[in-house]
Amino acid sequence: MMNRDELLSYGDIKAKEIALTLMEEAIKSADPYEAVKRALKVEDGKLIVKGKEFLIRGKIYVLAFGKAACSMAKAVEDLLGDKVEEGIAVTKYGYSLPLKKIKVIEAGHPVPDENSVKGAQLGVELAKKVKENDILLVLISGGGSALFMLPEDGISFEDKMKTNELLLKSGAKIYEINTVRKHISKVKGGKLAKLVKGTLISLILSDVVGDPLEAIASGPTVKDPTTFKDAYRILKLYNLWDKLPESVRRHIELGLEGKVEETLKEDLPNVHNFLIASNALACEAAERKARELGLNAHILTTTLEGEAKEVAIAFGSIIEEIYYRSRPFKKPCVLIAGGETTVTIESEAGLGGPNQEFALSITRKIANLRGVAVLAMDTDGTDGPTDAAGGLVDSYTLEALKKEGIDVEEYLKGHNAYEALKKAKALLVTGPTRTNVNSIVIAVIL
Repeated sequence: MMNRDELLSYGDIKAKEIALTLMEEAIKSADPYEAVKRALKVEDGKLIVKGKEFLIRGKIYVLAFGKAACSMAKAVEDLLGDKVEEGIAVTKYGYSLPLKKIKVIEAGHPVPDENSVKGAQLGVELAKKVKENDILLVLISGGGSALFMLPEDGISFEDKMKTNELLLKSGAKIYEINTVRKHISKVKGGKLAKLVKGTLISLILSDVVGDPLEAIASGPTVKDPTTFKDAYRILKLYNLWDKLPESVRRHIELGLEGKVEETLKEDLPNVHNFLIASNALACEAAERKARELGLNAHILTTTLEGEAKEVAIAFGSIIEEIYYRSRPFKKPCVLIAGGETTVTIESEAGLGGPNQEFALSITRKIANLRGVAVLAMDTDGTDGPTDAAGGLVDSYTLEALKKEGIDVEEYLKGHNAYEALKKAKALLVTGPTRTNVNSIVIAVIL
């Protein structure tokens, strides 16, 4: 349940109302259930996926993993009914839905847990059941890397966890994190696809900037352009190599020496991957809704990246230019951006996530710009390891923070945006959205 009343209890209420309306439209467009139903049809003994036909000759199995796994799996069950032989869906705690034939496993995200391994093991067993005339529908969404985790031989669960924790705190981009994950995993980097003898059809929701299929959930069904050399370079770049568990270092060293198998390097004729929802589509939905409301709307980018608090300063500078000088756009207008910013943690940190940090940082740039509100959120409803989606701030938020005795600079330095925004009634809580197509920023300038 969204905390709408709290968010609209003071300040630039009209601008904040518009931002929330556009946010809801963006989330709706990325609804995984509807995305699957748009992409998948059953007619005359055939599966039709975005116009491509697949003859149903044997059994149909379903393997889903990610934050949207259950919504996607439910759509498949509703479409195919008894044609589904069996299936597994691995999703984040609190994101499950009741399914008929598909077994649901809840697991840890962003930090994997033992259920992440259990789900992946069951997924591998399911993939091996698929015979030449059968079809395996693989439903992939954001969070799949952590939720569907099976370390390579010789790497313990604890060592994989330690590596994952180091990567998440390093400030590395998601595709860099996934490059390393793929090279210490039994299922990522196309390795899952290698196990399937029948037809493999993947329906994919993108949570990666630019939608490269090989990076989404670390590309379990897609050929991988990255190598052990790339993984090694990334680990050295972020000063992680010497901090890694010995088993992980050893496995990557063996890979560099060509003594363990690389990730999938060629397209397999029985494997078909389809992108069915993305951040760009969500941004476009918000843009359409803004124009319906009579506002000039502009998508600045769908590849927003960088350190969250610094990107916020740049974004705030654009808002200031529009507010005071009517360039590059005239107000009233809406600015929309999608992507994924990062937070680099170098010591002990408070509670928060990149979108909360973005929102807290931008309060310094929009203070006293009456009629301005900025919403920053992760579309899955979970920003970092918190129960908040992000933040919704306006021209009054900095003043509210000061009244609470909060020094924005100190809270940013301590990566404690959650507590600051909560005290200023600017913490955006949506609950699970059961989708994930990256983050979205919406600025309303009236």
